[in-house]
Amino acid sequence: MQQFMSQLQHLLSAPGTGPVNWDLARQVAASQLAAVGDPAVSPYERNAVEEALRLADLWLEPASAWPSGIQSPVTWNRNEWIFKTLDVWRKLCDPVASRMVGAMGDLVPPEARDQLGPMQSMVATLGGALFGGQLGQALGSLAAEVLSAGDIGLPLGPAGTAALIPANIRAYGEGLELPEDEVRLYVALREAAHQRLFQHVPWLRGHVLSAVEMYASGIRVNREAIEEAMGRVDPTDPESMQAIALEGIFTPEDSPAQKASLARLETALALVEGWVCHVVDNAASDRLPNVVRLGEAFRRRRAAGGPAEQTFAALVGLELRPRRLREAAALWAALTEHRGIEGRDAVWGHPDLLPSDDDFADPVAFAMNDMDLSELDSFDFTAPGGAEEKALGQPDETDGEGDAKP
Repeated sequence: MQQFMSQLQHLLSAPGTGPVNWDLARQVAASQLAAVGDPAVSPYERNAVEEALRLADLWLEPASAWPSGIQSPVTWNRNEWIFKTLDVWRKLCDPVASRMVGAMGDLVPPEARDQLGPMQSMVATLGGALFGGQLGQALGSLAAEVLSAGDIGLPLGPAGTAALIPANIRAYGEGLELPEDEVRLYVALREAAHQRLFQHVPWLRGHVLSAVEMYASGIRVNREAIEEAMGRVDPTDPESMQAIALEGIFTPEDSPAQKASLARLETALALVEGWVCHVVDNAASDRLPNVVRLGEAFRRRRAAGGPAEQTFAALVGLELRPRRLREAAALWAALTEHRGIEGRDAVWGHPDLLPSDDDFADPVAFAMNDMDLSELDSFDFTAPGGAEEKALGQPDETDGEGDAKP
């Protein structure tokens, strides 16, 4: 937070830059990583990652109906993970932050707003700085834990870019007491499977991100929590800003629509993660000595979420854990058994073909239910996500994201 505090007075006099001060978020995250360390990627690590991703793609060939989805195998340090994924975080967090900034403005009595005049913009600037500083802390913590670009199940990085973070993989492997090269290869398998899925299912990126954003749109702002937090600020003492904690300000709305959005999000995350787990474990079952132990460790890790992921959830009210991961993996296994690899992956042909939340209870019945492909004649497979899903989940045309082609 030192970087945040040193620039506070400048921020209060600067024009607003949106609901989140993302420049500040980057600076705070970088400052936090500098404190904990961000080892540079060595040439050996870069070569090891490229070889692991290349071998992973070879192992995945017989386990998937699609060819490789990797266009660029790369190695990132922790700061690079933040920089390369920030555009997606912006799309996910800006709508939530804008409601917080609006709620801060509402704390000013109506009769006082006219008197404030231009000073009213300071409220929005302060809100953007507050959220940016604490979001930067959360992203800095998350950057010290994630193992790859697709580690938390969202398509955060550029399309077709498979990225591993060697420093985090090394630390995670030490915790498991397993050889680093074996852990690296297992992470590479997961990343390669993730890229294969998102590259060859063009509607999936928009589907997953729109599920996140639809759920986020139903998160409400706890105005009492904001008022309590702001009550601890002494305008004459910028150091008092350090006492503010935004955790608990955002809470999910308890409504049927929000519950439906949560179910849609949890199903989407579980289906992606379940497919990746199933395909990777099949590909590595006879090749990695500790594949069972690794598979179980990663399932527990994804189901529980790490400390940084929990901090992020507390900050924005959004959990990214696939709660029904084991059921989803069992469903993909049943599809493989009854329809084969081609039939299993054909389910990704359109969002309407995916299993619903109810299908998790009886995966065999879903797998044995023969599809009538003639019913798909009316589907537009060139843009199966639909206009609404594109608008919510896909980046703008001008930013160059979301254009993945099979």
